[in-house]
Amino acid sequence: MRLYVPATLDELASATVTPERVTWTVPARPAHGVTPALRGEVGEEDEELLEHEAYLAAARDSLLLIAASPEGPALRVVVTVEVSDDAVHGVHHARDEGAISSQMCVHAEIPGVPILALHVDEPEAIDDVKALLAAAGGESAEADELLAGVGQRIEERSLLWYAPEELAYIPRS
Repeated sequence: MRLYVPATLDELASATVTPERVTWTVPARPAHGVTPALRGEVGEEDEELLEHEAYLAAARDSLLLIAASPEGPALRVVVTVEVSDDAVHGVHHARDEGAISSQMCVHAEIPGVPILALHVDEPEAIDDVKALLAAAGGESAEADELLAGVGQRIEERSLLWYAPEELAYIPRS
């Protein structure tokens, strides 16, 4: 199963780089993929569109990881990997209140998984990510307005694609 795993740049420091491949220990956490619920929600047979929706959900989830590690780089990260179907569980159904139809859970760390691709915000996104996280903690009308505007800008940003062997060259700031 192809998974889109939200991450931080600091977490990728644990990746193992060899001339043949780059591997990473996939953490036990929510991740995203093309689930039956997502297929039902999107109503499309286009696999690329379904994968893109799962990838976007993982990018949103990476903001939660950044908020939990404010000392690290404020850039969204999505790691694309392939894992066995039995490594994930807990697929949410689109009918559940607030559930994301692509979300599933990696129930235990999976060591040595080859990275297929890395997706990372461009460095210019740092200010928007920081502003979004700061506004998310506010409870004023001004914070809500900032949250809406900055959130929209972040949603419109595309993450840059990196081949796994380019890991060392990803800008951190």
